[in-house]
Amino acid sequence: MNNESFVLWNNKGGVGKSTITFHLASRYAELHENEDVMVLDMCPQANSSMMLLGGGKDAERKLQELITSDIPKTVVGYITDVITNSASDDLTNYFTKVHDLNNHMPENLWLLSGDGNLELIAPLLSERAEMPSLTASDQPWVKIHSILKKLTLKRINPERKCTYFIDTNPSFSIYTQMSILAGRKLLVPINADDSSIYAIIGLFNLIWGGTNQHPVYGKYTFASKVNEFNMERPKIAQLLGNRFTQKIGAANAFKAVSEEASNKMYEEYKTSPERFISHDVQILSKNAFKDFFLIELRDFNSAGVVAANQGIPLSKMSKRVYELYDMQIQVSKEQVEACQETIEEVTRKILDVNSLNSHSQ
Repeated sequence: MNNESFVLWNNKGGVGKSTITFHLASRYAELHENEDVMVLDMCPQANSSMMLLGGGKDAERKLQELITSDIPKTVVGYITDVITNSASDDLTNYFTKVHDLNNHMPENLWLLSGDGNLELIAPLLSERAEMPSLTASDQPWVKIHSILKKLTLKRINPERKCTYFIDTNPSFSIYTQMSILAGRKLLVPINADDSSIYAIIGLFNLIWGGTNQHPVYGKYTFASKVNEFNMERPKIAQLLGNRFTQKIGAANAFKAVSEEASNKMYEEYKTSPERFISHDVQILSKNAFKDFFLIELRDFNSAGVVAANQGIPLSKMSKRVYELYDMQIQVSKEQVEACQETIEEVTRKILDVNSLNSHSQ
């Protein structure tokens, strides 16, 4: 069975990419003990890494230890070793078994942690990608942009399938471009605000290119380069309406904005259905599109935020009061169950999508 890879990206900050990555990867790992679940934290802020490592100052200390190892067990350590042709085939040299540092996490969850030095090496990555080709087969741009894609084909254990979840930065920097090309399927989180609607338009323009290409600079864009080298882009799998930060009473506003966002996505689908995952249902209307592609994380209340901050999977939240930034936060059993049901809905859809697309390939 082939590996699978999901990249979470929206070119807008604050939409919950890291929090969703934490919940989705940890729950997926709990439900699929026969697989290895690999998290690539491709954001310099390393928020999803901090959550997986347990949160707070203890997680900061653990993260610094990973960054300052002889071989940094981070995305920077792996990328630089690949570029210098010194990368080990043993992925345990780079990935951390999360359970070893946070025993709340399942045994089959692995992390290639985020690293603030990603910002520092970005200019070097861009410089190497734009180097002139020495031979007809030499393609520096492809080599750099394929580093993570090739990684997602590898396994910790040759006998076990790996499912990769890739957290990203909203900026369209070179390391974000590498992340997008590494995913076979794209999960797009949105918030209940107008900028999320505009971000959908930007997402398509950046990944696939706009209708009108600039006569001079157009050939240098990411989309043009991907076209030139005939590289595979991820297929849009889900639009995740995120209400992590919504207050009580915001349901109607959220519904209106998410409705408009899904309308924008549906317009793109009608124009270019090949950019979306294949499916076995007829999608001839906006409602049919929403039923298949849109999930509203409507029940993700304070329990989901507290769980991520504490580095505890929802399934292991047994206490009713947690301390969060010196505040005592009450979390009801009903909240936890609602959160878990929400994230499992996403997981079920991912499974359905995987099963369907594996038969269509």
